[in-house]
Amino acid sequence: MPATPQRNDPAVPPARPRAKRPAPPPVIETPLDAPRTWAEFTDPADEDQRFRVDLSWLTSSWTCLFGVGCPGIYADRPADGCCTLGAHFTDDDDVERVRAVAAELSPDEWQFHPGYGRRGDKDPTRLSRWTEIDGEARKTLVVDGACIFLNRPGFPGGEGCALHQRGVHTGRAPHRVKPDVCWQLPIRRSYRTVTRPDGTTYLEITITEFDRRGWGAGGHDLDWYCSAHPSAHVGREPVFRSCRAELTELMGAAAYAALEVRCQAHLTSVRTFRSVEAKKLLPLMVHPATVAARTIGGKRR
Repeated sequence: MPATPQRNDPAVPPARPRAKRPAPPPVIETPLDAPRTWAEFTDPADEDQRFRVDLSWLTSSWTCLFGVGCPGIYADRPADGCCTLGAHFTDDDDVERVRAVAAELSPDEWQFHPGYGRRGDKDPTRLSRWTEIDGEARKTLVVDGACIFLNRPGFPGGEGCALHQRGVHTGRAPHRVKPDVCWQLPIRRSYRTVTRPDGTTYLEITITEFDRRGWGAGGHDLDWYCSAHPSAHVGREPVFRSCRAELTELMGAAAYAALEVRCQAHLTSVRTFRSVEAKKLLPLMVHPATVAARTIGGKRR
């Protein structure tokens, strides 16, 4: 009776090694200068102003990932989000709004609460130093490597912006309690005066994405940034809806209503273009990071 073949017997074909699955391609940020679709309309509240709005960005699926996967703008400080550098104030009104909210915060809510005034009085409006000067601009003080208002992981009062949490607890929107740059990000509003051929002028207000370049030259050195990264384009609502309060504050109620109509029409157009040969024009219609987020792994979500 022949012996039972063993796995190392030359008569037994060797087992085929299991093929390794190729590693998925790394998910990277989409190009900053990808084609966009824009719309223009006169400000319903002021005929001397005209809005220029980035429909590709405003109908994108971007959402803030702070606390749910944001790796931070610097790799060695992943828990900071984009709060590492502190917040630069736009004007005195911006400073005073934040000062008033800071005065409401107790040490139980604010990890780096600086205490009362140096004279020992108990007036919370006389908080000791929580701002600093950066060049010619005033900004929130950086403490222990990040903004003084950022509660770190493990703080009993809750991780994240103490001002934001105060707003949540008191039913106030972020633009009522935080520095302008914080509640506006990553929406960018800019202005320029346009001269027509007949010599008349109007003020153009652009509403678009605050991409890496919005931070200045140093923005290109950030280890990660969300607005063009597919991992952040997973929101349930498009930006023009999820950021309705912020956009209304930036544009005014009448202008936001005009924006909403155009964004909805743009979304309808996108759905139409997906079903016809004209889908080649989709790069003009959809934010590239939203496209990438839906096609990661080679399968459409």
